[in-house]
Amino acid sequence: MAELERGERLQIMLSADELLALENFRFQNRMPSRAAAVRELLRRGLAGEGFLDAEHGRKSQDYGVIDKSGPDGGAG
Repeated sequence: MAELERGERLQIMLSADELLALENFRFQNRMPSRAAAVRELLRRGLAGEGFLDAEHGRKSQDYGVIDKSGPDGGAG
């Protein structure tokens, strides 16, 4: 299996209660690490808000604030 590329680090501070909730989620779902649990919760949250409705094969460069698929193809 190919290595996952995760070039960005995100550091967050949690309260004791938030950390306990994260750990409970992690162990109940047999997640291998806190990072995996956070990624899964983030994925679920984004999916719940409709942000993961991407077409298969789309790349991160295909998403942005400005729509590059307009009539001029994003030129100008």
